[in-house]
Amino acid sequence: MRKKAIIPSMLIIIVCITTAAVLIIQQKQSANQENKIYSVQKHSIRPLFNVNRDVTLTKKITVGAVGDILIHNPVYQDAFNGADYSFDPMFDPVKSILEKPDILTANQESMLGGQELGLSGYPRFNSPHQVANALIHSGVDIVSTANNHSLDKGEKGIRSESAYLDQIGLPHVGSFIDPMDRQRLRVINKNGIKVAFLSYTYGTNGIPIPKGKDYLVNLIDKNAMKAEIKRAKSNADVVVMSIHWGIEYQRIPSKEQKDLAQFLANEGADIIFGSHPHVLQPMEWIKTTDGRKSFVIYSLGNFISGQHGEYKDIGGLATIDITKKIAAEGSKIDISNPVFTPTYVASQKNKSFRVVPLEIAETYGLKNAQAKYDEIKKHMYQWIQ
Repeated sequence: MRKKAIIPSMLIIIVCITTAAVLIIQQKQSANQENKIYSVQKHSIRPLFNVNRDVTLTKKITVGAVGDILIHNPVYQDAFNGADYSFDPMFDPVKSILEKPDILTANQESMLGGQELGLSGYPRFNSPHQVANALIHSGVDIVSTANNHSLDKGEKGIRSESAYLDQIGLPHVGSFIDPMDRQRLRVINKNGIKVAFLSYTYGTNGIPIPKGKDYLVNLIDKNAMKAEIKRAKSNADVVVMSIHWGIEYQRIPSKEQKDLAQFLANEGADIIFGSHPHVLQPMEWIKTTDGRKSFVIYSLGNFISGQHGEYKDIGGLATIDITKKIAAEGSKIDISNPVFTPTYVASQKNKSFRVVPLEIAETYGLKNAQAKYDEIKKHMYQWIQ
């Protein structure tokens, strides 16, 4: 009986061993299929990402300037509405044009000493503070205050003007309240491009600067200008010089203007905005001794004033593009595309003063406005190539 019991048991064991062996063989075959190694072509080693060392970052802005803000008696009288002075309506017809440049400067010619010092026109100007508010509302970012009327109200005028401009947040350059104020550079940073603004005048109509207070007004002095341009260059990408010079009512710059413009350009001024003649003088490129080019407009004329006829009521907006290219080896500045847009000061019997585009000034009473527009454009571009 024992032998008969052993035989079935052995058979069962053999079957189990055989089955297990078959399963092991199948698992190995399956594992070999999963871990099959394919032959591949040999590849060169590639970086994790591409590095282009020639990439250049480009930034661009447009700088603009308008001419003399010269508030004669009829102008501020027209601005009075019975309770306050409002100059905004005078600039409304050109506001959309003035808002286009990224940075806009203006020559604030008449002193903004305010009513407390007594309002007055020619020959010693003193204008309402509210002129500055209208300039801000129209798009002006900084004003030049060095001109022949800077001392029309003495040191008190400069201090009153400076305090009010600081109060409303309108930067200004050219006249100062103390030596520290004069040393402080006016630099506007727009879109990563730093623009320094400087301002000088030929004189102050014979009114002497108080003894020991030369800081009150920047007078044209080549050594001082050279030093300040150099200092500005070390703190900004572009240097803009607003300069009060030339001969009144002359439509072509004098030899002295051209010589001084060349000097300023050679020293590092990139853009020169001229004023004082009260009429427009042409634009020009200046080649510098170090191979750069600078831009000058010799006179921007009157932007708003009470003067009439003989081109004294025609001004305009000058703009120029500034491009900054930043690469691994450093940055480079290029100025290009000078554009001049003529404007006209319209009025009716010394009332309803409005600054309007010259091209449409016929609707404001100027006869043959289109012909005058064409004449002015030709005049302003005659030296631009």
